[in-house]
Amino acid sequence: MKKHMVVCAWLLGSLTLNAQKQISDQDHGWVMFFGNHRLTHKFSLHTEYQWRRADVFSRWQQSLTRIGVDYKVADNITFTVGYGYIVTWPYGEQPVAMKFHEHRLWQTVTLTQRTGRFYFNHRFRLEQRWVENVVTAVGVAPVIDGYLFKERIRYRFLVNVPLTKKNMEPGVVFASVYDEPFIQFGRHFGANYLDQNRLYGALGYVVNKHCQVQAGYLLQTVIKNDGFRAERNHTLQLALTYNFDFRKEKS
Repeated sequence: MKKHMVVCAWLLGSLTLNAQKQISDQDHGWVMFFGNHRLTHKFSLHTEYQWRRADVFSRWQQSLTRIGVDYKVADNITFTVGYGYIVTWPYGEQPVAMKFHEHRLWQTVTLTQRTGRFYFNHRFRLEQRWVENVVTAVGVAPVIDGYLFKERIRYRFLVNVPLTKKNMEPGVVFASVYDEPFIQFGRHFGANYLDQNRLYGALGYVVNKHCQVQAGYLLQTVIKNDGFRAERNHTLQLALTYNFDFRKEKS
């Protein structure tokens, strides 16, 4: 069933993209920090910041901050609720009219499993987004007129494979790949049910039980609201994961 979901999402993305009349290819660079900091055996604090740049690293694309609370339902199931604050700038060949802000609530269920050397991660995320409404008119400067409420669901299928050892442990070099479609629903999303798709591949290194680093390539496909324009963003990603453990009595 899960494999069918991935295949269907990939086919949907391909068909939608091939129907576009205007596709722009752009080169971006993202530098990211992630942390899930243990508070108790069941609860953790999620922290995240992404420094997203357009034209490789020369100017702003987005600034994204997330914070959340994780609850460990079982050894392989985690539920997270959180808040995100995003700022988007005009960039590329199909820029937005002006810089705008977004407030976001999100809920995530993450399932993990292992088969041999393969570590699988299934992440289901639901988002409620309050996006500043940029109003444009011919001969008039763009203005912000309140917020639009948008909703979407995301599914990320990720696989980590240790290369230099059999397990994901300190000192191992690993490969990481994932695909993640974003599907919009509800109101205020135009003609594009498929909002974007992200296809990623990277190499990583486990520094110790708290820390990992990764460097990889992301193909981010963004479908615009009119359903006729799209971006293919070729993105260099650099990521640091560092997880603190604040428990007094560690188990």
